[in-house]
Amino acid sequence: MKKSKNKSLRDFEKVIRECVKCGVCQAHCPTYQVIKKEGAVARGKIALAAALLDGETGLEERLQQDISMCLMCGSCVSKCPNKVPTHGIVGAIRREITDNQGLSLIGKGVSTLLGSPVLMKTLGKSGAILAPLLLKKVPDTSGLRLRFPSLIMKDRTIPHIAFRNLFDRVPEFIEGRADKPVVGFFAGCAITYVYPEIGEMMVAILQRMGVSVYVPRSQQCCGIPALSSGNGKLVEQLAETNVGAFRKKEVRHIITACASCNGGIGEYYETMTADYHDFTGKVIDFSVFLKQQGLFAELAGMDKWPERIKVTYHDPCHLKIQGITKEPRELLRALPNVDFVEMESASTCCGLGGTFSVYHYEESKAIGARKIPGLIESGAELIATACPGCIIQLQDIINHAGLQVRAGHILELIAEALK
Repeated sequence: MKKSKNKSLRDFEKVIRECVKCGVCQAHCPTYQVIKKEGAVARGKIALAAALLDGETGLEERLQQDISMCLMCGSCVSKCPNKVPTHGIVGAIRREITDNQGLSLIGKGVSTLLGSPVLMKTLGKSGAILAPLLLKKVPDTSGLRLRFPSLIMKDRTIPHIAFRNLFDRVPEFIEGRADKPVVGFFAGCAITYVYPEIGEMMVAILQRMGVSVYVPRSQQCCGIPALSSGNGKLVEQLAETNVGAFRKKEVRHIITACASCNGGIGEYYETMTADYHDFTGKVIDFSVFLKQQGLFAELAGMDKWPERIKVTYHDPCHLKIQGITKEPRELLRALPNVDFVEMESASTCCGLGGTFSVYHYEESKAIGARKIPGLIESGAELIATACPGCIIQLQDIINHAGLQVRAGHILELIAEALK
């Protein structure tokens, strides 16, 4: 039998035993703050994991419900005195559930879509044509124009779907200056199919810096949604495909402009039992890369615009857990077209959590709504972030709160400043 490249629950046994049930995680768990049940908090999930290992419980429905109530955001890990990786343990349990009982209907749909680039492209183009006919419009001022009338996610607002994806818009390889390195760009699903303009901005900024840019057409989803659904086999398949895609050209860095993708192809692939270290060691968030290349200093040296937009920042969980919190803020402060203001609860999870918001949309909305008071108090016109998934979730929360605020990507502001 082929050995899995994902860690099993048994691989986590040592760290599971290190949980001392202190309860520090309780104050930092987004799902617990909303539903107030012990099964939702990290220590409750660790107790279930230990019981599974000891044969004291099985994969019954109650356990599955508690394990599903996790965003895998890692908020508990950063505060845990023993750094018990609850998000990794939850992922292992979800894979065990899938291996024993199969994927849920939603999990099957997600996996079918993510595992087929042809289907992704076809649905993207079809959605761009059909969405305005099938979905209800919401006010243009909201930033998201369509309302999804589904019983699963009633009144979920979603962005316009782009007819031309990123691969239709940029070449696979763009030659730069001879004295500059070749860098790869891992775009991810949301940038490729939902926000291709963000990908274009990233490529344009890299071109301006003189580097050669490689955007392999064979790259696929990072695997975070499949990881959230418990589909370990698909995560392995996607990892092999993505690592192989960037082997075709020697690149010094693999840049991401999506926090979830950075966490997927960087942080998660690094934990897998396969030897992906040469690949994961090259993965770098765009803000860290741009700082290293001196763009922050260039932007800070520009004359401040007389009319600037007031901007605040939301920390995507997949960057926060890796300690990437200073660079995005330094970048926003350096921009000549921005007045940056810090908001209360900037680092709290928006509530998206991979497929969490599909399974538990009401809880997802409630988690996200906890950011609204801080956003109002900041007075910001735009809440910037570094994750397209967070943009979708934040704008949905803003729309439901009735605010005249837009959610957007930091790259939009950089592109504007460099025009």
